[in-house]
Amino acid sequence: MPKMVSEMSPIEVRRLRHPGSGRNVTFAAGGVSGLLLQITPSGARSWILRTLIRGKRRSIGLGGYPDVTLAQARERAREVKDKVWRNIDPVAEKMAARAALLTARRKTMTFADAFDRYCEAKLSELGSDADRVRWRSSIQRYALPQIGDMPVGDLAVQDILKVLEPVWIEKTETASRVRARIEAILSWATVAGHRAGDNPARWAGNLKELLPAPSKVATSGNQPAVALSDAPAWFEALRQRQGTGARALEFAVMCASRSGEVRGALWDEVDLNKALWTISAARMKMDREHRVPLSGDAVALLQALPRLQDNPLVFPAARGGQLSDMTLSATMKRMHEADIAAGGAGWLDPQNKRPSVPHGVRSTFRDWAAEQTDYPGELAEIALAHKIGSAVEAAYRRGDMLEKRRKMMTDWAAFLGGNVNGR
Repeated sequence: MPKMVSEMSPIEVRRLRHPGSGRNVTFAAGGVSGLLLQITPSGARSWILRTLIRGKRRSIGLGGYPDVTLAQARERAREVKDKVWRNIDPVAEKMAARAALLTARRKTMTFADAFDRYCEAKLSELGSDADRVRWRSSIQRYALPQIGDMPVGDLAVQDILKVLEPVWIEKTETASRVRARIEAILSWATVAGHRAGDNPARWAGNLKELLPAPSKVATSGNQPAVALSDAPAWFEALRQRQGTGARALEFAVMCASRSGEVRGALWDEVDLNKALWTISAARMKMDREHRVPLSGDAVALLQALPRLQDNPLVFPAARGGQLSDMTLSATMKRMHEADIAAGGAGWLDPQNKRPSVPHGVRSTFRDWAAEQTDYPGELAEIALAHKIGSAVEAAYRRGDMLEKRRKMMTDWAAFLGGNVNGR
């Protein structure tokens, strides 16, 4: 039989101390055979029950002292012993409960969590940093606001439609890419054990029956642009607006750059003394370094910007990260609404009569170069970082067209500033 010890009182337990050297020590508390108070050299205390479970000696933790009092420790020890008497292994029972909890947590993984995990596992397979940025930003912009907080195992077709339907007609190509990316994320979640059943983002035999085919609704042509005749007035209205988003849009327009290039712009890329902005190949759509000669107005804009300590971004968001594409789009949307509220017609594309968008202003620049200047078309294409003929590309790489482009961008800034001829 186990050796019986006298029951300690709460005061006696409180007075117990580690001898000061050696490993952990234990003291029999009495009242329940095998109940011990363990004390580490640092003074930390915890309750342990040593008992036989199916012929094997086991040590079972009952909690820390003083959070678990002497009386509570004895009660817990009796409960464990009762389970052992009923041939229940309390250690195995605890491990099973913990496994069940982990399983439940896995099943409640949100779509946002699955998105992050998928990116960690698979995003490196994409070709370039620019591709990875576009992949992430499309999900962050269109999917996360709608389904980011939903358990990934609960997502159904109707939830995917909430993401796609608002943009399926107007931005068919983008929406199609978002659908495919959601499908990939949900496929990962299924294989990883976080959901079961059909993939609600699958196209064939699924969303295909609910949405019109992309080939039937995709629109052709440029994105809605500011009318060339409206550009100076529109640009003046933009300059009147406050905020980092407005300054980023202003800079993008003066440089004829893409939104993503500007939102990801780093101070290390900018040489104000040389009035030059050099964008790395990793951040360019064409995967090739792109140099942007800065007009005097563009340099002045940058010089007036505040610089946040330990933040490399030229146009950081309020929380320090990169601005979203929605920020620039929202700026143009508010400008359109403000013009209508003031009695105007808003800032519409002259061809399709749709409200202009940030990317469309690049078309405004191209129209200006073609209709109001004598600059070669190839020069404007270089400024837009488009792929052009090999002979001009070779000249561009030698750099002998940079100063010609500088003059063109200075004239463009002058046109936006109200000089109608821009020269």
